[in-house]
Amino acid sequence: MNCCLIFSILCDRLNDMMLWNDKPYHSLDYELKKRYGEKIYRLALNGGMSCPNRDGSVGTGGCIFCSAGGSGDFAADPSLSVREQIRQARERLKKKRPASRFIAYFQAYTNTYAPVSRLRSIFLEAIECPEVVLLSIATRPDCLGPEVTALLAELNRIKPVWVELGLQTMHEDTASFIRRGYRLDVYEDAVQRLRACGLEVITHVILGLPGEDRERILQTIRYLNTQDIQGIKLQLLHILKGTDLETIYAQTPFPVFSLEEYVQIILSCTELLRPDIVIHRLTGDGPKDLLIAPLWSCSKRHVLNTIHQEFRRRNTWQGKFCFTNTDAAGQTGIPNIL
Repeated sequence: MNCCLIFSILCDRLNDMMLWNDKPYHSLDYELKKRYGEKIYRLALNGGMSCPNRDGSVGTGGCIFCSAGGSGDFAADPSLSVREQIRQARERLKKKRPASRFIAYFQAYTNTYAPVSRLRSIFLEAIECPEVVLLSIATRPDCLGPEVTALLAELNRIKPVWVELGLQTMHEDTASFIRRGYRLDVYEDAVQRLRACGLEVITHVILGLPGEDRERILQTIRYLNTQDIQGIKLQLLHILKGTDLETIYAQTPFPVFSLEEYVQIILSCTELLRPDIVIHRLTGDGPKDLLIAPLWSCSKRHVLNTIHQEFRRRNTWQGKFCFTNTDAAGQTGIPNIL
C-alpha cells in the first residue's frame, strides 16, 4: 500500500479514531508525548548572533516585520553562557509547571550565522545538559553551508536536531516586498540537504502578509505539502513598534485579520495540510508592549480556544482535503499534491 493511500485512509477515519488524542490536528504536544512519554517544554535561548539581512551581507534593514529582537523577543540574555541561560529558563518554567525535560531552542536572529567553531561550542553546551532532549535551531536557508550542515548532522547523532527555516511565503513577489533576501529555490535546496543528513525540518509561515489573500496563503500550504518537511509553524502577522512594517501600516494601512477571519484561514490551512506534518504553532503572541495590531492576538488562550471550538463546530481535521480536488470552501479544480 503506497503512502498516498495510507494517508487518504487516515484522513477518512480521523473523525472516529482521533489519532492525535484530544486534538483534530497533529500537534507538537502530541508528537513529543509520543516520542518521550511526557510533556516536553521549550527553552528559548540566544546565541548572540546577527543576521545577514541586517549586517549588509544580504541587506541592512532586515525583514520588514522583524523587531529589534530578531524574532527572539522572549529569548534569554545573550550575555549569559548557554548553560546559564538554560538554568535560568528552566527555573522560571519550573515555578509554573512540573517540567523535567526540555528543548534547547535557539530562536533570536539567524542561529547558524557564525563560525562553525562558535556554533559547535554553543550547541554542544546546550545538548550536554542532561535535561535537554533535543536541539532546535531557527535559521535562514542561505546560512546552511556544507560545514554547517555537517556539524548539525554530527550533533544529530548525539541528540535529535530540528532546523526551523523562515520561509514565510512561497510567493516571490511577497518575499521581495518583505525583504526576505533569498529565492524559493534556496529554501528547496536547504530542505533537500538537511533531509539528506537526517535532520528534521520545520517551516515557518506568516499568515496575513500584505497582498496575500486566502488563495495565495493556501497555495503556500499546497506547496509545502510537496516538500520533505516534518513540521510547520503557522504564525499570525504581528505589526510591531520599531519595524518597517509599522511605518508601512501607518502610511498605507492594509487590512489585518479579525479573530474570526484568522480562525477560518487557520482551519482552511490545516484541512489542506498533510496529516504527517506536525503543527508546532497555530498562532503567536507578540510582545504586548510592542504590538500595534491585531490587538486581539494578545489573548493567546482565547485565540486557541476559539480555533478548537471551530474545529468541533465544523467537524473537521488536519488533512481532510489534502488528497481531494476540493478545498475547505468547496472550491474545485485544486490538483492533488502527491
